[in-house]
Amino acid sequence: MRILHEHPWRVSPQEGMAIQRELGRWVVAEDRLGPVRTVGGVDVSAQRGMARAAVVTLSFPELVPLESSVATLPLEMPYIPGLLSFREAPAILAALERLSALPDLLIVDGQGIAHPRRLGIAAHLGALLDRPAIGCAKSRLCGTHDEPGWAAGSQAPLRDGEEVIGAVVRTRTGVRPVYVSVGHRLGLETAIRYVLACCTRYRLPETTRWAHRVAGGELIQEGGTWKTASAASRN
Repeated sequence: MRILHEHPWRVSPQEGMAIQRELGRWVVAEDRLGPVRTVGGVDVSAQRGMARAAVVTLSFPELVPLESSVATLPLEMPYIPGLLSFREAPAILAALERLSALPDLLIVDGQGIAHPRRLGIAAHLGALLDRPAIGCAKSRLCGTHDEPGWAAGSQAPLRDGEEVIGAVVRTRTGVRPVYVSVGHRLGLETAIRYVLACCTRYRLPETTRWAHRVAGGELIQEGGTWKTASAASRN
């Protein structure tokens, strides 16, 4: 795994914002992705000063879990709105490093360019790795929007002033929407299409659901066999 744009992670808020503005110049918000045969889910749990990052690779479009990895690192940064990646990304990168192969597409539980400096955690990871990435967040960080329709697949633009920075998408009829935004190397319509394709019976995509289970130490299924997360993951 190669990181294209190395930078320090333990920084002041001012330094972090400067890094985001510079790295944001490398984000590509148009379709430049090849065949997608695997999708990766990313989730991080934090407690007692430690970040536990989980990555799960699923086949696409079948959404069968293929591989998982977990990495636990000390938290070097406090929680600061808009600077989440400086707190969580080092553990995520360590977990990605332990996979046998990077997924063709990452779906991150967080923001892509729907961010004050257009570099949420999905965009940050995508730009660092030059990997197609999507931000699929449970809540809004910035921007305004109308309420999307009630039916599954309904969507409304998420705007920051005149700029469309994402979409508010109803993944299941009658449930709360999710906030989808470009991470890297795809356009917004493509990002929405992949998020909807990864949602089955639930509000959140299967990528996020599996990663959350692994991060919490629950049972996972890999290759059709049930194992504990600690046994199946590369710790």
